[in-house]
Amino acid sequence: MSIRHSATHLTRSLATRSPRPAAGLLGTNGFQKSCMATVTPPVTQNEVGKQGPTAMVFMNMGGPSTTDEVGDFLSRLFADGDLIPLGPLQSYLGPLISRRRTPKIQKQYAAIGGGSPIRKWSEHQCEEMCKLLDEMSPETAPHKPYVAFRYANPLTEHMYEQLLKDGFGKGRGGRAVAFTQYPQYSCSTTGSSLNELWKWRNRLEGKRATGETNPDGAITWSVIDRWPTHPGLVEAFAQNIEAKLAEYPEERRKDVVILFSAHSLPMSVVNRGDPYPSEVAATVHAVMHRLGHSQPYRLCWQSQVGPSAWLGAQTSDTVKQYVARGHTDLILVPIAFTSDHIETLYELDLEVIEEDAKGHPGVKRAESLNGSPAFIKALADIAHAHLKSGESSSRQMHLRCQGCNSERCLEQKKFFAGEQAKILPTVK
Repeated sequence: MSIRHSATHLTRSLATRSPRPAAGLLGTNGFQKSCMATVTPPVTQNEVGKQGPTAMVFMNMGGPSTTDEVGDFLSRLFADGDLIPLGPLQSYLGPLISRRRTPKIQKQYAAIGGGSPIRKWSEHQCEEMCKLLDEMSPETAPHKPYVAFRYANPLTEHMYEQLLKDGFGKGRGGRAVAFTQYPQYSCSTTGSSLNELWKWRNRLEGKRATGETNPDGAITWSVIDRWPTHPGLVEAFAQNIEAKLAEYPEERRKDVVILFSAHSLPMSVVNRGDPYPSEVAATVHAVMHRLGHSQPYRLCWQSQVGPSAWLGAQTSDTVKQYVARGHTDLILVPIAFTSDHIETLYELDLEVIEEDAKGHPGVKRAESLNGSPAFIKALADIAHAHLKSGESSSRQMHLRCQGCNSERCLEQKKFFAGEQAKILPTVK
């Protein structure tokens, strides 16, 4: 069974290695054995007048670093009712499905090098962004990089434990920014990650987390919850598309079709009012505006799972249909992902391009954002603007989906909105 028919595609980004883990944390195969987030030096407050240190936490679904981690990854994924609602039988069906899927998904990760690169890229992007932020915003420096994955190491709870070890919270206060690495907001991705962060804050900081006692001693959180049309993000995508267009002969270039591909959603989620489809479309329009609408283009959706109705048209079907009609110059652009992972390296590269398009040389994929300098600069600009704003989150995040009936979502949104009163003074 192909990966697009597997629930592992409900994940959307990152991978798994520490840049320089301590030697004692490495096994013989070189992978980090600890589940903890990247170890950082203890944090100390700057001199009077400074607002730092500031923890910058990149949130994403994550991916297994090795094939041995696939089983645990799938178990966590299928246990998440925000992502895969299985109803009252979730606790029974989740483990059953994950066990059945594990061998097939292990083969898919083996085919792309033995694991997902999402952690590698997430840690690199966060570290490089923090270097820029230290220069752009000395008032909130030092900026300390952390990664929190929903289903793979470093898990949210381990990231939070590391924050406490590094000098945040536990009566010492401190500022942390949860920075979603899903540019377009969905309740099933960013929403689920924020629910998990809210849960572990309550568990690990106890009464301080709920404001019952000494609320100033707990970590003060703010959220960058969406950024679908930020000029830096748009520029990074446009640069990668232009680089790929340059590979076509000049006489064919104007007719190359750009196919933007994003992870699909069940129509039940879409009809509930999830903002993701409209925000993905906004990104596509902004990128095409930056390109001067030089190419014909379409937005399609990948990774449909199961027999229920999903948002379409599907990327696989789209490529098959266009190639059959003679449109064999196509560029696939993963518009909702910020780095390579299983959906780009296996589903798009191996399934769609090699199988569906039969390896036609005119069907190509634009590079993922990965280490793009334009993208990392965009991340720093987004974070800097957020720190200057003095706001806890966007106003859009405070509004629930029209059909939402999740009490957990309601309480999480109320919590982050309530952090507004505790945000440190804005950067001047």
